[in-house]
Formats: sequence, C-alpha cells, structure tokens
Amino acid sequence: MSLPTKRSSSTTTTSSSSSSSSPLTSPPMKKAKSQSQPDSKNGLFHHHHNSSDNDDDGRRAQPDNLSRKKAQPPQPGKKQFVIKPFKAKPAVPKNLEEETWEILKSAICAIFEKKPVSCVLEELYQAVYNLCVHKMGGSLYQRIEKECERHIAAALQSLVGQSPDLVVFLSLVERCWQDLCAQILMIRDIALYLDRTYVKQTPNVRSLWDMGLQLFRKHLSLSPEVEHKIVTGLLRMIEKERLGEAVARTLINHLTKMFIALGMYWESFEKPFLECSSEFYGTEGVKYMQQSDVPEYLKHVEKRLHEEHERCLLYLDASTRKPLVATAEKQLLELHIPGILDKGFTMLMDGNRIEDLQRMYTLFLRVNALEALKQALSSYIRKTGQKMIMDEEKDKDMVSSLLEFKASLDTIWEESFSKNEAFCITIKDAFEHLINLRQNRPAELIAKFLDEKLRAGNKGTSEEELEGTLDKVLVLFRFIQGKDVFEAFYKKDLAKRLLLGKSASIDAEKSMISKLKTECGSQFTNKLEGMFKDIELSKEINESFRQSSQARTKLPSGIELSVHVLTSGYWPTYTPMDVRLPHELNVYQDIFKEFYLSKYSGRRLMWQNSLGHCVLKAEFPKGRKELAVSLFQTVVLMLFNDAEKLSFQDIKDSTSIEDKELRRTLQSLACGKVRVLQKLPKGRDVEDNDSFTFNDTFTAPLYRIKVNAIQMKETVEENTSTTERVFQDRQYQIDAAIVRIMKTRKLLSHTILITELFHQLKFPIKPADLKKRIESLIDREYLERDKNNPQVYNYLA
Repeated sequence: MSLPTKRSSSTTTTSSSSSSSSPLTSPPMKKAKSQSQPDSKNGLFHHHHNSSDNDDDGRRAQPDNLSRKKAQPPQPGKKQFVIKPFKAKPAVPKNLEEETWEILKSAICAIFEKKPVSCVLEELYQAVYNLCVHKMGGSLYQRIEKECERHIAAALQSLVGQSPDLVVFLSLVERCWQDLCAQILMIRDIALYLDRTYVKQTPNVRSLWDMGLQLFRKHLSLSPEVEHKIVTGLLRMIEKERLGEAVARTLINHLTKMFIALGMYWESFEKPFLECSSEFYGTEGVKYMQQSDVPEYLKHVEKRLHEEHERCLLYLDASTRKPLVATAEKQLLELHIPGILDKGFTMLMDGNRIEDLQRMYTLFLRVNALEALKQALSSYIRKTGQKMIMDEEKDKDMVSSLLEFKASLDTIWEESFSKNEAFCITIKDAFEHLINLRQNRPAELIAKFLDEKLRAGNKGTSEEELEGTLDKVLVLFRFIQGKDVFEAFYKKDLAKRLLLGKSASIDAEKSMISKLKTECGSQFTNKLEGMFKDIELSKEINESFRQSSQARTKLPSGIELSVHVLTSGYWPTYTPMDVRLPHELNVYQDIFKEFYLSKYSGRRLMWQNSLGHCVLKAEFPKGRKELAVSLFQTVVLMLFNDAEKLSFQDIKDSTSIEDKELRRTLQSLACGKVRVLQKLPKGRDVEDNDSFTFNDTFTAPLYRIKVNAIQMKETVEENTSTTERVFQDRQYQIDAAIVRIMKTRKLLSHTILITELFHQLKFPIKPADLKKRIESLIDREYLERDKNNPQVYNYLA
C-alpha cells in the first residue's frame, strides 16, 4: 500500500505495480517499522520472504545486525532492489474535509451540550492531524471558531433575565464560566495539532484558548445587562463583607479571576469598585470622626487598611492593592488630618499614650502627613512649656517640671516617632523657644537646681543617679541663649559650696565642670576651674602656716583657724561687710596676714567676714554642745560670755554688723528650730526694742548642732546685683567684639557690622543695644562715621 508523504519517492520493488488505496494516514509513531529496512552499507532493501532470490542454500535472510558483521559483495547474476518514485502522485479524496469536519463538529456540539462524544478522542485528534497535513488548517480553525461562538453566545444569552437574587445569579455566571473553560480546554486537546502547527505558523491568529476567551469577552460585552449585573453583584457582596456580614469569598475570587482572564478586570470591575470604595469610606470616615474619639478612630482606620490588604490577597488582583489602599487612606486619613490633630493630639500627649501615638505616626507616614504632625508637636511643646516657664508662682518647680516634660518627650520620640531625626529637631527648636521666653530667669533657676543637687544633704541619691541628673540638666542648659547668666549664678553658688564645705561630692563638682567645658569650651569654665585650684592651694597654705614659727609662738590657745585664700578674678564679687571681731580672732587674722605677706610679697589680703563660719563649744546646764554657726552668729553668741541679757541696740553697737544682716542673724539664733538665745518678747521677727538672753534650758539629742543653714535664701538685691554684673560683662564683650571686627575690616557698613556681631556674640542681644555700644565707641574715638556715608564706620587706629 502506497502512503502519500512529503518525500518525493516511495520504496517499492520492480515486480510490484503502483496503486493507491485509502488516503487516511497515521502520524509517524516512534515504534513503527517499515516492512523493508535499508542496509547501512549498500543502501539495498532485503525483502523478507522466501523466493528464488534467496541464497543458493535456501536459508532465511539474516537480520541486519548480523549481516553487518561481514559485508558480502554482490554476487553476479543476482537481482538487486532499486528505489524508484511513484509514477503518479497520490490523490486526496474529494470529500475528505467535509466528512472530517462533520465528525469534529458533532464532537464539539457534544462537548458544549455536555453529551458523550461518539468518537474516540484519538480518532478526533487523527482527523485534525489529517486536515492539517493536507493544508486545511486555516479552514478548520475558522469552522471551530464559528461553532464555538454560536455556543458561547447561546450560553451568555441564557443568563439574561435570570434570578434577581444577585448571589444566585453570580453562581450561575460562575458555573457558565467554569463550563466554558473546561469545554475550551477539551476542544484544544482535540485540536492540539492545529494549535501547534497552523496557529504557531500563522501571524495574528490566537490560540484556541485565547480564541475562546475572546469570544466570551465579545458576547459578554454585547450583553450589558449581564455584565452590569455581575459587577453590581460583586460590589454588593464586598460592601456586605465590609459591614461585617459573611460572604462567599470563593465565588468573588472566581468571578474576579474571570474578569482578569478576559482582560475586562481593570475597565469593567476595578474602576467602579474603586469609586464605590471611595464613597463607602468617605461616608464612614465622617461618621466615625463624629462618633468616636481619636484613639478608637485610629484603631478603626488601621483595621480597615489591614482588611483591604487581606481582600487583595484573597480575591482581588495584586495590582488593585495600591489604588485601593490609597483610596481608603485618603478618605479615612488624609481628609481628616486636621480634625484628628485638633481633637486628639493634645490628649494623647498629655496622657503619654505611647502606643496610640505610634499608631498615629505610622498612619500619618502612609499619607505623607508627618509635616502636620511635626507642627502639632511643636505647638504642643510651646503651649505646654509656656505654662511652666511663665508661671512665676511655680518657679521653684520649673526645672523639675521641664526635666520631666523633656524626658516624656524623649520617650515618645524614641518609641512612638521611631527616632525620626526631623521630630528630634522639632523638639529641640520648641524647647529652645520656650526656655528663652523669660529672659535670664530659666538660666538662673537651672543654676539653682544644680546647686540643690550638688549640695550636701541629698540623702538617698547615689553617684550614678546624681550623674544622670547632671546629664539631664545639661540638656536644658544647651537650650539657654544667655549662658553667661547661668555662669554667674552657678559660680556664686559653687563658691558657697566650696567655702562652706557643703558640696556633696568633689568628684561630682568636677564632673559638672568637665561637662560644661565640653559644651562651651575652656574659656567658659576657666574661672570655675580656678576656684578649685584656690581651694587646693589654700590647704597647702594652711598646712604651711601651722608649721611656721609665727603659728607656734604667737597664736592664742584654744582656737584653730583655717583660711581660704581666693584669687579675686576667679570668684564672685562680694561686698565687704564690717564686723567687730573678738580680740582672739583679730589676733589670729593679724598673725596669718603677717605670715602670708612674708611668703607672697606684693599681694593684698581682704577679709570676707560674711563667708566665715565657726564651730563653738557651748556649756549648757544640761550638757556640752558644739554649735556650727556663721562668723556673725559667733560674734553675737560670744557677747553672752560677759552678759546675761542684751538689747538689740547693744548687740548692734558691740558687733557693728549691718542692720539687716544682724536681724537675720538674731532671728536664726532665737526664732528658728535651734534656739540658743531667747527673745523677749516672743515673736518671729526681730524688732528694735527686743532683748535677748542666753537659753539655759536649751537641749538637743545631738552633740554637734547646725544652727540655721548658712546658705540663706538670696535677696532680691543679690539677684539684681548678679544680673547687673552679667549685663556689664556683656557690654564689655560687645565693645571688644566691635573693635575686633573693625580692626580686621577697617571699614564696614552698619548692616554688615550688626550681622557680624550677631554671629560672634553668644548671648541674646537687641539691635538697639548694639547701636548704643557703637555710639559709645564713636564717642570714645574707637570708630568714626564715614564723611560721605553716615551708614559706614571707619576704624581709628
């Protein structure tokens, strides 16, 4: 039987005649063998049957693999097989295409109608193969497409007017879609050879699967009622789920996947879905903002955003997540930023609601609203801090309140605001603003706070806790613009601590000096370090004095004296206060002065009696006591060695102590907790007509008793004096800066000079004050105005 193939010739023998039979052929199979196999050497076919052409001995022909072992040369006189082409090309039956299509059409109809297929699938595959081999693939593709379109159109048309229940209707659509997918896949399996040959070789022709999807999309678009009903049903189901109802997520998933496969998802579903979502969350946002407080609202927003993210994972396309979440963020967050901040930010900050503030920060970060959050934070710090700074009645607790406030802000910044550097800068700027609202006063109070912490008597405070407190106070110190005011008050308090021996820890004192030096440079702490040097040097001088000949031969017995020799440039300026000392103390001072001047010639000693303190041994009827008192208290008490009763005027005449200081001294001795003297008449204040007697009935459980704290409260005059000295120093600094700048530049305009001064000066200053100092320097002939331009200054050498 001859088989029409692509080869130009077919194998046959010379004795057989060419004839053709049925043209249906099978596709080449791997295990198929031809009836005759070519010899690998001579190219001849060996016919496998007994004939006269066999070998002379009549044996069967040997298998090829055996015959190859030894090549036999052709024997003369024997016939050879010769390969010749067909004499006529095999013809294709006239009705091949129609007959084959009827078989395939019947099978396709059965598939769409869900009926059994009469033919075996292999036969259908063979039929498609035959048509493709005979160049009929294009016609077959068109016929399949037309038949599929007819059935798909009918299937979609059957959905028109179906159940008004949207869930039931969507279930019908889902079944229709799944049936179509299964049917198209089965048809593709039958016509797989068509897909692999004709479709691949022909441009602009869809695969059978894509062709089925295109037909479904076409007829779905031609049925707007069905398409609209599907989209509406999906939107209703999603809205129900948002409202807390249970829905068939699998159904939604299958239908959204259908839209994606058809290429209709973005236009037909996503666009109306995003519009509905925007409307839904717009209404919900307004409602919840009115009904709930800010923490609850933020939790609700966080929950909603999480739900939308999950929704995209469960049954929406991944590309929908970004626009969907952005829509929810805009309607629930972005449009309500001012309302959220106005309604709840202050409440969250006051309550130190770390978790809620962190949630607010995270949500605001999503909608790029951190700038609004920073402004709200700055406003809150300034408003809250202003109450602490400007309330003069709470000056005593100002620094403690500021430290607590700053600590809470730092905690919020670290835990709620993710250590965002921009928020750190906002906190610093706001703190600097509020601390300098009251010029100079916060600087003074910070110095006083440090004095309280560094002074002896802070029980229960470890060195580590004290060090931590110093670090915290240093943070506030950085915000102070008038650091020279702080320096003046800190130096005055440090002097009292050192001179009276009231410092809690010398190591802590030096640690604070080191911190200030790191912050402001050595020039700032030069005088403070000099004070420590004087104290150490004074110890050496006292030791040398005790071993000197003057001390051994001239000192009165029963008295021990320790002197602090202070360099006037390092220490605060003290107003000398006269006092008539007992004879013994006068002798002691004269001997020490003689010793010191003999050792350091050319120096001048000035005694600061207001800073002296003593320990007196007192004999009371109920026992001996030691009294730790000031020098003024000592002078007053020693008068009662020679008198039983003294009037105020008598004491004043005998001691020559200034009136206010004397009243305060007597008040501490007769009206305080430790009443060594008795005042007649009794009362809290010392009057001119009062008289005083030695208290014979005095008793106390301790042997050594401290009579009143020598570090008495500063008077208004002392504070004013310190502040005035700071302003005077500032004038000197301004003058020096002006001269320094003009000496370098020689000629400058007024505006540029003012700008340079603002850059160089470390304390706040007003332009009007700078102008006054410039005028003063012109009057003193350091500068002159330019003759041609009065706004320009010339430096005079």
